[in-house]
Amino acid sequence: MKKFLILLSFCGLLFALPFMLAAQTNHKFLDPDLPIDERVNNLVGQMTLEEKISQMINTAPAIERLGVPAYNWWNEALHGVARSPYPVTSFPQAIGMAATWDVESIYQMADYTSDEGRAIYHDSSRKGKTGIFLGLTYWSPNINIFRDPRWGRGQETYGEDPFLTGAIGSSFVKGLQGDHPVYLKSSACAKHYAVHSGPEWNRHTYDAKVSNFDLWDTYLPAFKELVVDTKVSGVMCAYNAFFGQPCCGSDELMMDILYNQWNFNGYVTSDCGAIYDFFQTHKTHADAAVASADAVLHGTDCECGNGAYKALADAVGRGLITEEEIDLSVKRLFKIRFQLGMFDPDDRNPYAKTPVSVLECDEHKAHALKVARQSMVLLKNENKLLPLDKKKIKKIAVVGPNANDESVLLAYYYGYPTKVTTLLEGIKSKVGKNIQVVYEKGVNLTDNLVFTSRYDDKVFSYDGKQGFKANYYQNTNREGTPGLSRREKEVDYQWGDGQDIANGIITRQMSAHWSTVYSPKESGEVCFYLKADDWAELYIDGVKQNSVSQIYSYFPFKAEKGKKYNIDIYYRQHADNAEITFDLGTLKTTNYAEVANSVKDADIIIFAGGISAKIEGEEMPVEIEGFKKGDRTSIALPAVQREMLSALHATGKPVVFVLMTGSAIGLEWESQNLPAIINAWYSGQAGGQAIADVIFGDYNPAGRLPVTFYKNVDDLPDFEDYSMRNRTYRYFTGKALYPFGYGLSYTTFQYGSLDISGKNGGQVVKVTVTNTGDREGDEVVQLYLSNKRDFVTPIRSLKGFKRIHLKAGESQTVEFALTADELSLVSPSGGKTPMKGDVLISVGGGQPSPDALAAQKCIQKKITLP
Repeated sequence: MKKFLILLSFCGLLFALPFMLAAQTNHKFLDPDLPIDERVNNLVGQMTLEEKISQMINTAPAIERLGVPAYNWWNEALHGVARSPYPVTSFPQAIGMAATWDVESIYQMADYTSDEGRAIYHDSSRKGKTGIFLGLTYWSPNINIFRDPRWGRGQETYGEDPFLTGAIGSSFVKGLQGDHPVYLKSSACAKHYAVHSGPEWNRHTYDAKVSNFDLWDTYLPAFKELVVDTKVSGVMCAYNAFFGQPCCGSDELMMDILYNQWNFNGYVTSDCGAIYDFFQTHKTHADAAVASADAVLHGTDCECGNGAYKALADAVGRGLITEEEIDLSVKRLFKIRFQLGMFDPDDRNPYAKTPVSVLECDEHKAHALKVARQSMVLLKNENKLLPLDKKKIKKIAVVGPNANDESVLLAYYYGYPTKVTTLLEGIKSKVGKNIQVVYEKGVNLTDNLVFTSRYDDKVFSYDGKQGFKANYYQNTNREGTPGLSRREKEVDYQWGDGQDIANGIITRQMSAHWSTVYSPKESGEVCFYLKADDWAELYIDGVKQNSVSQIYSYFPFKAEKGKKYNIDIYYRQHADNAEITFDLGTLKTTNYAEVANSVKDADIIIFAGGISAKIEGEEMPVEIEGFKKGDRTSIALPAVQREMLSALHATGKPVVFVLMTGSAIGLEWESQNLPAIINAWYSGQAGGQAIADVIFGDYNPAGRLPVTFYKNVDDLPDFEDYSMRNRTYRYFTGKALYPFGYGLSYTTFQYGSLDISGKNGGQVVKVTVTNTGDREGDEVVQLYLSNKRDFVTPIRSLKGFKRIHLKAGESQTVEFALTADELSLVSPSGGKTPMKGDVLISVGGGQPSPDALAAQKCIQKKITLP
């Protein structure tokens, strides 16, 4: 007991020591009663040049003599905390959250995400862990404009409209950062600044050149709202150049707009590796010293990536930058850390005691389901096929590549929840035992080679016993003695970054080798399947195997009964999530008619297809028909899925198409031939349940498209053309398949009594909305303005929206207050000019059209402004 008390006293002394030091003159920065700027100045003033530079890289090391702990600035929270070794709540991908058109829901989602991030940070800090993806500086949200559906990272954005993007992004930032007068709950970061939205394959060399009109009308409004109005604490500058200067060293974007016009007082980080692009790909700078000095002089405070900023000492020696100029960036970085409470006692910081019990708590999981439901967009519902009546159904067939795939729901920049509900699981849970549910994958996303697992752990052995020999190394090249060796039953793992495996091996900069002997029970062709993130290779009897598919790692093999085959699996992981799965089964080329024939006796066929983050995303190696390095070259549904849908349609049974995607798909054939289409996006951990709720009417869908669904790629201008001419609903002169703002409901709404009055230099718009159907539901009320002038103006622009809930027969008056800024246009020079003359105000459940106006689903009124 005495030893315990001595130890307890010693631990208490260690905890109190930094704050005891605050009483000393040279440790004023530890005094929480002093103003933050004074504390920052005190701390930075005691650092050497080398120490200052070390803090300007995302992997900032500890400064032990000053009691400054190590900190890694890089963390992600796009739709929940990402890449964490802790279990977290996974919400729908950003594009799905935009489809909710509900700023309150997104605020709550970000608030819950910030809770989980706080719990992870404090728990890991108490355990002495300060690595990547554990900090409180989240490099989210992505508020680039989704100007072209071919961009693979468009799924990370809030769509194609600056107003919607700004509103959703602002709500996200407020939820993430909190509203405490002193402390940030966590730090949000608006990215990628600016004029950045693909292609992925040339983002390190591309020089974006846009008119002043497009810059201020489309590409900057959301950034301005987050920086000027919402006070986002971080900004990430983009990879590409802007008029010949890399964005992180742009005179116009950084010095003139961000700092001079908008008076930004947070911190700026580069995108990862972007400073190296200055001299390696853009070739605008001679070397790392010149590039680093220029980036810092333009206000890029933190470098993510390769450590180019280590050359800043050389830059000072060469007279390219002064230590005082470096001080400015270091102070901005430490101000954020002080605002996050990293140097204060826990009792001063209201967020410091956030418990780990908030991770995946019931409240957060319930909200993940709510947001997933809200994101569902009903695109087509011919003859009111949906919702399905369980009393009239005996058998349901579930088909398609996304029907039972967890990964498609988690999308990109994700963390691991404890449970992910697939669509197949959601439907089975919904119908119980009273309705038969059969499942056929049918096809993959882009090919018709379908793997069926036949895994049998009895055919794999090591040293005569079932399983695999596993060797783990805390390096990426399997060098030296393994840090961990053990027998494992199977190879099937999902780890977050930095997760402890055992024996001190963590999933960062690690590698592994699994070996076993395969003894087939019978002769014939089998197929090995290997899924991995980051890299893995399969060897059979010492021979490296080549996959027959670029997307799915399939390795067909002719096995002979009585023989033994040595199997070796090699794996390495640098950072990010660590995943590896090894399986054994059969590989079969799909016979479309055969699959259709097997399910033709079902009362309803539900096909879950689309695409996934396996083939659209950030700078990927994928190059197959329709896809290029993360982007798309076609917006059509992959041909194998079209073939499968055609065969299913030919059965004569109704087909419900559940589309999972992060971007617009050209559904020409599908919209003409299939009776019901639901756009489910990448809907997070509760996605399968949310889709099932919509299919069976336990939730009335009300999601609205945040992007235009064009008919085909011929509707689109050149991908590399950043002009907004004929792009997005604001400038597209063709006929969209499904327009921006579109979405159906199981009930009907009508609009009337549009009242408009001038007030305080703006206009107040009031409209009455009535639920004229027989069930309750949400309506998304949308307000658009049109003002034609003698210069280019949008066809119409969204200037207000509100998601409301109405019971059957209920009416509600919705009010919008249009400010002078919202009643302005961007002039050709990029400045703001008031609307003049006739201004058409349209309010409805979507954009105005002759059909919508005739059915009173939209109402219009023209006003005249002087």
